Amino acid sequence: MTERERFRAVFSGEKPDRLPVYFFGSWEETKKRWKSEGLVTDCKTANEGPQIPGMDCDWETGMWDCHGLVNPAAIGDSQPKVIEETEDYLVIQNELGGVIQHLKQSDGMSHAIKHSLEPTRESWEHFKKFLNPNDPRRRPENWKKKAEELNQSERVLAFMGGSLYGWLREWMGVENISLIMYDDPELFDEMVEYISEYFMALYEPILSKVKFDLAYFFEDCCGSTGPLFSPEMHKRFFDTRYRKMVKFYKEHGVALTMLDSDGKIDALIPGWLESGFDIIFPIEIGSWNASPVDLRKQFGNKLKMLGGVNKHVITLGEEAIREHLTALRPIVLEGGYLPIPDHRIPPDCSYNDFLTYIKVFKEVFAF
Repeated sequence: MTERERFRAVFSGEKPDRLPVYFFGSWEETKKRWKSEGLVTDCKTANEGPQIPGMDCDWETGMWDCHGLVNPAAIGDSQPKVIEETEDYLVIQNELGGVIQHLKQSDGMSHAIKHSLEPTRESWEHFKKFLNPNDPRRRPENWKKKAEELNQSERVLAFMGGSLYGWLREWMGVENISLIMYDDPELFDEMVEYISEYFMALYEPILSKVKFDLAYFFEDCCGSTGPLFSPEMHKRFFDTRYRKMVKFYKEHGVALTMLDSDGKIDALIPGWLESGFDIIFPIEIGSWNASPVDLRKQFGNKLKMLGGVNKHVITLGEEAIREHLTALRPIVLEGGYLPIPDHRIPPDCSYNDFLTYIKVFKEVFAF
């Protein structure tokens, strides 16, 4: 099997020749540590591998920038500039007008001093110009040639296919997006509708040229105690748009759709399944002790999952890793579940720790 065939088989009820070995990347500090301990890699960002011996090709590669075929991000009308710099942080005004404080020595979250999008119609009318799918800056002149080359690839092809909540949360902040759903639902509904149509218009030319394996929806809409909005709000604002987008992608040859949210996601899973998503990711274990086994018991085989391996177990040694993975083997054999670490690997994990994880993974999940 090729990597593409193997990935599709896991989630389509077929038996793959073996289980793919993936993860969700690592912190930059982790990369630095692993390089000092013997890893050879050119990867630099948190959204790249690095590729580790014994693993399959990184499923994320090319996803966030759509493989150089198109830039899906908001494109602003000004150049970023540094407003303040200290030994510990940089304060930058980005091209969307937001003012962001970035810590220099950590992969921790940045802090918005001024949001790029305010919860007002005036701000939205200005901001949505940054989401023009026909902006000539989005596509390189040779994108069709790149598409032809991409179709020859045997690795998994994923693309950033949607973000109806996650991007708005990043642009507005959690407080503003939470309030606007109640204070101005008509405006928020308009935002969600516009963004859903934007993604479909953006990708339609590409999907006629490339057959993708996975459309990835970035949402990150849950915390340690549950969702940042209710199932009723999912139904009101997101469900219809998700259904339309999933249908659009499937009609254009995309094999699978996946929704990404960290946190305690249980309350939103029924709505996501009804909206048509094939896979839920990353099944973060967290302090709430999520369990892919328990979720499968609760929702049945309709719930397909990628993730669900507690990244913190990897540093506890071979016996602990084996026990943790062995508990997942029954639902792996059922199909529709591919275990990978539940988020990016932190720097307390040594290179040898991770090599041990790969070795044990292959032993536990051998068919």
